[in-house]
Amino acid sequence: MSSANVKQQAHKLVDQLPDDATWDDVVYEMVTRCEIEKGLADSDAGRTMPVEDVEKEFGISE
Repeated sequence: MSSANVKQQAHKLVDQLPDDATWDDVVYEMVTRCEIEKGLADSDAGRTMPVEDVEKEFGISE
């Protein structure tokens, strides 16, 4: 994503916040958006694991 596009997306994100938003709200939304973008990039690049493998790694069983 180009820096101009990131800037536009950041403006949109801030504009969608309520008028009483705090700096913490801004940071939370920015970090959340960043992590989602990273996850989508990983998925697009095939850097994923089957759910079963994640469950095994963390000792989660149904």
